[in-house]
Parts: sequence; structure tokens; C-alpha cells
Amino acid sequence: MTTTDLFSGLNQSLKNKINFIEDKPEESLESTLRALWFFAAGNPKSVAGALDFQLPELTNEQQLLLNELIDKRLENIPLAYITGRQRFMGIDFMCDKRALIPRKETEILGRKALDLSFKLAEGKQEISVFDICCGAGNLGLSIALLNSKAIVYETDISHEAIDLTNDNISMLDINQRVFALQGDLFSAVENDKFFENTDLIVCNPPYISSGKVKNMSPEILGKEPVLAFDGGMFGTKIIQRLIVEAPKFLRNNGWLIFEVGDGQGDFIVQLCERAELYSKIETTVDENGIIRVISVKK
Repeated sequence: MTTTDLFSGLNQSLKNKINFIEDKPEESLESTLRALWFFAAGNPKSVAGALDFQLPELTNEQQLLLNELIDKRLENIPLAYITGRQRFMGIDFMCDKRALIPRKETEILGRKALDLSFKLAEGKQEISVFDICCGAGNLGLSIALLNSKAIVYETDISHEAIDLTNDNISMLDINQRVFALQGDLFSAVENDKFFENTDLIVCNPPYISSGKVKNMSPEILGKEPVLAFDGGMFGTKIIQRLIVEAPKFLRNNGWLIFEVGDGQGDFIVQLCERAELYSKIETTVDENGIIRVISVKK
């Protein structure tokens, strides 16, 4: 059977059998099959990256492996956890159950943070950036890879997430400018080296309320780490700490920028205003006009 015939047959047989969730819009039946195909061929690619190349021929053993991978996906194992790759800001990252799978929607935060990093770097040899609650390290690493003046410190409360971040640092060969440290929010950088010495703090915090977490898709709940989603009773527990603790580390005119959940924007803007710690507050909306990113300037 030719590669085209095999792919077409699988595509036809799997119609309406795989569940796709809204926050992974890059996943379709075709892109999923292609990503699994490349993994079976021994050349893992993100679901986005798999669209860029011609499918290789598979040996009989690789076809059997492909069928096993399809079965895993039918059991609601997240695609990125099967292939071990996820694309973010145009970069393929290693991805597994040690951390949250980077989401396309978080690129709104990534692009805004990158733009700020370029502005902050004007006239400077380097800038200091924190990526707090870093997960797989994708936000901080994207900034470092796309802005050569950025020195990035990644922190996460999860030892496993920091291990994955270190794996991504090694894979992307940028260990001279990115450093991963384990700790709760800012605890890993709680020293004189960092006090009032940071230009940009970026964070994708847990912001889903505890009550909503238990109603999440079976592809997420029990598969991705709950620690990366659960933001406490109202979903703002970590964000409230972030707003209050960040100024201790920011230079004058430094920025804190973070993602918020659908519907949280106005309330969190009010929290920033009430804190009276920032000279400027900006919001960034998604394609539906919903506030998804808040930027505050010291």
C-alpha cells in the first residue's frame, strides 16, 4: 500500500472518532495523523511542524507503531504528550506530562512580551527577564531565542517542570542565556542580585477556579498537571500574589505582563489599580475582544 493510500484510509476510518478541544485549534484529523506518522517514522515533530514536510514511507514495524499511537490518541492522551513536541511562537519545544502543554492562545502573551522586550532593550547591551510559572519554559525561551539581548530566568514550583525546561534549554542550545530555578513564584530569585534589577516579568499563571477544574475535558483532567491550572477558589490566588510581589524585583519603568482567563480581565485590572504599585496598566484582547493579557509598568 502506498503512503498516500495508507494515509487516506486512516483518515477515512478515523472521522468523528477523535475528540478535539477548543484550546488546541491547531489540531485537526489531518494534522494529528501527520504528527503521529512522523513520530512512528522516528522523526518527531509538533502538530504544526508536521504540516511542513512530505510524509515518509513507513516500514511494517512503523505502521504497527502508528496504529498503537492512534489507539493512545483515541484514549484521550494529548497529542503533544504522544509526540513529545509542541510548537509555540514558531519554535518546536519538547513536551510531556511534566508540564502544561503550551497553548496557541498564550502566543498573545508571548508576542506582547516579546515586543516589550525589544523596547526595553533599546540602548542596552542586555535585559533581565523572569518567566514565572514557566512550565515547559516556552515563554522565556521564545523571548531569549528571538531577542538576543535577553537573559532569562525561568522559575516554577514544580521540580518536574524545571527538569523539562532544562531539557528544552539543552535541546535549543541556549544554556548561556537561560537559567531554570525551582521555587514558588519569586522564591528562587529572592536575593540582592535580582531586587529592583529586572526589566521584564512574564507569567502564564494558573487562573482556573478550583470548582471549574473538575469539569474540564477528560483530555486535560488527569492528563495535564492540575497544578498548572488550579488558581484557587476564584482563580486569582496566584495572580494576586504576582501583582503584589513583582515590584520588589522590577527596575523603575520595568514591566510585569501576564495572562488572565476569559472574563477575568476587568476584575484583575481593578486589582492592579487598587494595589497602587504601578504607573501604567494596559490590556491586550483576543480576536473576540476579550481581555487575555494585562501589562503593568512600575
